[in-house]
Amino acid sequence: MPVRTRKIAKSDKRLISIVIPLYNEVESLPELYSKIKEVVRANRYNYEIIFVDDGSTDGSLEILKQLRQNDKNVKIISFRRNYGKSAALAVGFEHAKGDVIITMDADLQDDPHEIPNLLQKLDEGFDLVSGWKKKRYDPITKTIPSRIFNFVVSTLTGIKIHDFNCGLKAYRKTVAKDIKVYGELHRYLPVIAHWAGYKIGEVVVQHHPRKYGKTKFGVSRFLKGFLDLLTVMFTTRYFKRPLHLFGTLGLLIFILGFGITFYLSLLKIIENISLSNRPLFILGVMLTIVGIQFISIGLLGEMITKAYQHLETYSIKEIYLD
Repeated sequence: MPVRTRKIAKSDKRLISIVIPLYNEVESLPELYSKIKEVVRANRYNYEIIFVDDGSTDGSLEILKQLRQNDKNVKIISFRRNYGKSAALAVGFEHAKGDVIITMDADLQDDPHEIPNLLQKLDEGFDLVSGWKKKRYDPITKTIPSRIFNFVVSTLTGIKIHDFNCGLKAYRKTVAKDIKVYGELHRYLPVIAHWAGYKIGEVVVQHHPRKYGKTKFGVSRFLKGFLDLLTVMFTTRYFKRPLHLFGTLGLLIFILGFGITFYLSLLKIIENISLSNRPLFILGVMLTIVGIQFISIGLLGEMITKAYQHLETYSIKEIYLD
């Protein structure tokens, strides 16, 4: 009788950085870590797990320290207060050493066993691969707004993916280090990367019901998402050079206003026509002033942008990386 041999997974020589932002997820952390370890062992990955504690108050940091005692591949960054997911991802990207960076949420709804599928899709030539929770286990108050949101974003940006909010994503190192995450723009990372010239892919991933705690999703977050879309559409095009936007508008308005004023001034000189009772003259003067103001706003924006570029928007309380 032939003896069956166990197939051993081929070792992946890349360093995989798994970045996990978290806020008050004390109950889920041991189970999440255990599942990640199953995946990295089965696939023989070189790995590091970077937990970014976003100001938790429930003892999450203490659990992370316990995990690190047994596994030095567990890295911890802890904020002094809650700064939001974008700041957590930004600092995680900054300190990640991997050739590939995986992000996932800490609430156990994202399945670590999808990591090999994300990497396989990435190897097809994509720079960023986003998960698609095709079958979701969320309340209808969350799924319906999410579908509307994803449809609107896909339509306005032209990026044909189904789930911008999915926390489970894979990035090549160049992408994660190149794109800047701030404010509440983490959900638009595929948009920012696409507009920066990177190739975006998508893969269906398994989604699980929330096991511990309560969802942090709310109506206000849904509404803010659309405001954030306007922000990302502006910042990706004009953030580094706001004068290109405000200066162009201001110059056009100024030329129109100056043209009207100059024309009426010629009539005053040639035909001695009174201008005080002409609404068109008042409009010309107003347009000239508004044009100058727009140009001034653009110049101020340039100065603010240059001053703000290198400022960190978070404060780190504790960090364990080595």
